[in-house]
Amino acid sequence: MRNKGWFLGCLLLGFLASCGGEEPFTPEKPRELEPDPEIVEPVVSLNERIDDGRRVTAYVTYYGSLTPDPFSMTHINYAFAELYMVDGVYQGFKVQGKVARFESIAALKQENPNLKISLSFTHGVSNADNKQGGSFSALAASDSNRKAFAADCLAFLEKYGIDGIDLDWEFPGLSWSGAACNPQVDTDNYILLVKQLRETLGDRYEISYAGYCADKAAVEGGWRYVDIAGMDPYVDYVNIMTYDLDEAPHHHSALEDSRAYKDCARAVQAYLNAGVPAKKLVLGVPFYGRHSWSQSPTAISYKSILKMDRYKFRRNQWDAVAQCPYVSTMTGVFYCGYDNPRSIAAKGDWIRSKGMAGLMYWEYDQDDANGTLRTAIWNAVMTQ
Repeated sequence: MRNKGWFLGCLLLGFLASCGGEEPFTPEKPRELEPDPEIVEPVVSLNERIDDGRRVTAYVTYYGSLTPDPFSMTHINYAFAELYMVDGVYQGFKVQGKVARFESIAALKQENPNLKISLSFTHGVSNADNKQGGSFSALAASDSNRKAFAADCLAFLEKYGIDGIDLDWEFPGLSWSGAACNPQVDTDNYILLVKQLRETLGDRYEISYAGYCADKAAVEGGWRYVDIAGMDPYVDYVNIMTYDLDEAPHHHSALEDSRAYKDCARAVQAYLNAGVPAKKLVLGVPFYGRHSWSQSPTAISYKSILKMDRYKFRRNQWDAVAQCPYVSTMTGVFYCGYDNPRSIAAKGDWIRSKGMAGLMYWEYDQDDANGTLRTAIWNAVMTQ
């Protein structure tokens, strides 16, 4: 009978023969994902101001935390003031949030006497002591309301020594944020409202409005949006909201892009077709990307885009058709379009070729800590 040692030796020889002498199997390590490179925008200085009426308009919000550099824009539109309406009767208006925030912005004129500041009005309600009472639709429907509102605007401008009124009714004939609307008369009444403002304020103060990307449109029972030609005699400038023109997978502020619902070129052409001089038009630039209208996140500020997870997203990609950068997922799915210094420079070249007044942006606090976009806006406008 063979011994135990001989038997174990045979087992060992058999095992080695069956393995062919190869190394034991080890699973392949997963490939490491190459992260998106950091976005490092060069820090640049502001160009010298060109005093031929060129405009750089910044929307500065009541909920913002930053005090703007008063030399990086020619105009500030303070957002917002809200209307107090009760049963269709105008009761007055107040700035949203803390008055001290507004006063700190108005005080910037002491640092830069050339800076112009307008108070911008919204159709929405945020103050705790107010509720939605019909907003612009109710205000503009009454001659007495219009006159009282215009008189209050004049008193406010005189009190704080600021320079104008900006209206942000989004939009006549359309109900957003619970505001009332009346397609039958809103569009015409908006004209009556700015006409009354002009009569009350005279030529000493500026009047502007936030413009839609198209002219008024016929709907059942009346009209929607703004009658561009009807408003023109009474306003100094139109701040065209050439952003939020579409959502992913399209750019929301493309210079020219037939794939998107609208683009900057088509929006501006609507105003030119209505007879508005190019020198009264200000092109809007977003300081954010638009991902969606319904899926979170809906919008992403420029400063947040710079901080997006570099293992999940690729940023700063260039779309030569839209003349805008965009963000995609690592699998190549379009996530959001936005603006950066390159696209802003392209828009600056474009508006100057059209003879337009300048650029505006929404909004100051969405820029990065270096002021990359606001500097790019200034330089795009203030260049020879």
